[in-house]
Amino acid sequence: MATKTSYSPVQDAISNGEMPRSESTGGIALKPKITLLNGITVIVGSIIGSGIFVSPKGVLQYTGSVGLFLLVWLLCGVFSTIGAYCYCELGTMIQRSGADYAYIYEGFGPLLAFIRLWVECIIVRPCSQAIVAMTFGIYILKPFYPDCPPPDSSVRLLAAVCIIVLMFINCMNVAWATRVQDVFTFAKLFALGMIIVTGIVQLCRGHTEYFADPFAGTETNIATAALGFYSGLFAYNGWNYLNFVIEELQDPVRNLPKAVSISMVIVVLVYLLTNVAFLTVVSPAEIISSPAVAVLFADRLYGPMAWIMPVMVAMSTFGTVNGILFTSARLFYVGAREGHMPEILTMIQVKLLTPMPAVLFMGTLSLLYLGSSQIYALINYVSFVCWLAIGMAVFSVIWFRWKWPDAPRPIKVHIIWPIIYTLGSIFLVVLPCISAPKDTGIGAAILLTGFPVYYLFVWLDKPAKINRMLDSFTLAMQKLMIVVPETKKTD
Repeated sequence: MATKTSYSPVQDAISNGEMPRSESTGGIALKPKITLLNGITVIVGSIIGSGIFVSPKGVLQYTGSVGLFLLVWLLCGVFSTIGAYCYCELGTMIQRSGADYAYIYEGFGPLLAFIRLWVECIIVRPCSQAIVAMTFGIYILKPFYPDCPPPDSSVRLLAAVCIIVLMFINCMNVAWATRVQDVFTFAKLFALGMIIVTGIVQLCRGHTEYFADPFAGTETNIATAALGFYSGLFAYNGWNYLNFVIEELQDPVRNLPKAVSISMVIVVLVYLLTNVAFLTVVSPAEIISSPAVAVLFADRLYGPMAWIMPVMVAMSTFGTVNGILFTSARLFYVGAREGHMPEILTMIQVKLLTPMPAVLFMGTLSLLYLGSSQIYALINYVSFVCWLAIGMAVFSVIWFRWKWPDAPRPIKVHIIWPIIYTLGSIFLVVLPCISAPKDTGIGAAILLTGFPVYYLFVWLDKPAKINRMLDSFTLAMQKLMIVVPETKKTD
């Protein structure tokens, strides 16, 4: 493991009377190249993946009515925006990449931060990337297999190609990676814009039959309806991704809140209008039963041009894979910098100034998961852990108000917002324990494996022989990739 750092950005700010600076004035380091536009596309591109195109049935099947269905989408957007707003305070106060990991580390110590990193490393990030890459493969092949599912081996091969191409881009140039994110975010917004405009035309033509009695059939069981809220929130997953790369964001105090506010408004409006558009053509029953609502929508209205929709879905997922890889590499890079992952992951390519080892590590894990048939189950097992970690990170806003009352806070949210989000997160952690106790138990067991790993590989001092072996491995990898530790010069 890498040598652990002991500094605290917040404590430095208190003692020095100024904010800690994440950008470097020289040396080998990740440079702040992410602009406001790049920040917006990181958030929007990471949130909007294949889910809104493929099937919003997860919300509708639990809410029972069109009215409650749309209301849940709106409330999920509002709840996610509250979380993103709280992260603006955290991101401008603690200008360290890593998001939840960095905030949990500062607020609750290295052990809990490591547990968060452990679950993200072994399951959440690589599995998520593999699943989205497979969705890319499915929709690239769909025009060639209009009446049947494409071969699984072909899907996985294309998913591997997708990951490898993006690994190369992210290793070579940060600007290339952000440009890919920009282009494919605009592509998915264009596709959703097509659906929305078509829906408006349909409304003008009087296709409003599914809105005539919007709350007919509303689910009256609160526990069941709550599952719809849970499903809706997963469609908004990714609102915190810019905080994972905050050290590379230009002028984070100015650009982080701007990027968050613009992105969340775009996503909430696009999600609502897209679902309204779907309901002008596709019945609620068909939405629940269809494996791909956007494709069904296009088949009915676009005629010979219907093939454009699966292509657009594929482009959307390609951008999402890039967003996951881009932010995950920084998470592992920061974790290694704290001594929680192998030292080689702290290294930066000397000419390209990219975290090449971390990118290759993340991509390789995802490629390995492509060979597994259990990746969907693994994600379900640890879903509650994600809400637990995000809830802890937002709770740290309250904790830091007590722990560091005088810390500089360029953005200071009203205390009611982190309280609301923390209470909501508790609900989201408890809900799967009730609705799926077996899966939650397996997820808890996976989480608990992180404690002995931390004890053996982080907390315990390793024998000299083991250290020499690790040093030899690190040196060999350095020579192979021409990478060195981060070195920053100060004025």
